[in-house]
Amino acid sequence: MHHRTTAAAIAIAGALALSALTVPGAQADVSSGDIKITKVVVNGGKNIVLGTTDVKTFTIAVTATDNSGIKVGNTYPIMWHTPLPGGDYYGLTIPDNVAGTCVRQSFTTTTCTHTLTLQPRIDLRDNTTAGAWTVGSHVQANDGDYLTKDRAAKAKVLRNSRLTVNAAPEPVKKNKTITVTGVLTRADWATYKYGGYTKQPVKLQFKKKGTSTYKTLKTVKTDSKGKLRTTTKATADGYFRYSFAGTSTTTAVASTADYVDVK
Repeated sequence: MHHRTTAAAIAIAGALALSALTVPGAQADVSSGDIKITKVVVNGGKNIVLGTTDVKTFTIAVTATDNSGIKVGNTYPIMWHTPLPGGDYYGLTIPDNVAGTCVRQSFTTTTCTHTLTLQPRIDLRDNTTAGAWTVGSHVQANDGDYLTKDRAAKAKVLRNSRLTVNAAPEPVKKNKTITVTGVLTRADWATYKYGGYTKQPVKLQFKKKGTSTYKTLKTVKTDSKGKLRTTTKATADGYFRYSFAGTSTTTAVASTADYVDVK
């Protein structure tokens, strides 16, 4: 099961006027006056990647504007994956510090940055929360205007992946066949281990010694255990690697390079 946090817990944490955010799935924002959220940036614009043990700390920066200025300490984002009836969520994370750190860009515009955390062993107790998450936010102006935006931004929370490579035999005579093996694994948030990522296309790439660019030789699919195996000709000294483009739930990754000496 996913970590479950109620709307009441959000209120205790100090959120203000989260009426829209406590009704997951609501399409209409709740607002008064001319206040606007102009920008929301999650994790500096990068995907949030989790393995099996380490806690991930990231930020949500909310920029809002109003003709009276933004009331510091009243900008509050939350991020969630799956709404439930009754104002509950699966996969919910809220700021560690309600007030956040606010920087005034001008008299009318302020950016407030909040720190949040996700823990694979508490917040992500199975793999269905991998992929797209929704960010909602509440902001308030000095003149009392307010806006609670149910869907202010999107973010991706992805399963970390690992990829290995081994080219053999080495050294090898020129134009002889070598076998290149490897394994593609990814974090499993149910078992807290890395398991084989099956039936995935992975590129075998080669970089000739003295050059800076990898060229794709072929695409190989992982087997039922995430393993890779293929053959190719050894035409020159250089580096072999596998490269995985990633999916909607799993990070892209390239293996370290394996150098082959061609005699």
